[in-house]
Amino acid sequence: MEPFVILIYRVIDIYFYILIFNVILSWLIAFNFLNTYNKFVGMILYATQRLTNPLLNPIRRFLPSLGGLDISPIVLILILFFIQDSLRVYLLGL
Repeated sequence: MEPFVILIYRVIDIYFYILIFNVILSWLIAFNFLNTYNKFVGMILYATQRLTNPLLNPIRRFLPSLGGLDISPIVLILILFFIQDSLRVYLLGL
């Protein structure tokens, strides 16, 4: 059971870094540091959005509108940390 828990823990770690990369990439695009007409940037943005939006969209539906501020990644990060801590404490006893 322990290797399976460690695998889930690492997958959550990787997803966390993809989520952070997506947030930073969206900021760079919003501030016009990156151009979405560049094929490589568009491809990376498309890939990160396809990976993160399935979990972010349900959170966005429940959060109130804060104008241009999207706090759904912060809520998802907190949920991911909660899952990781639960796995570590309850299943591995650390």
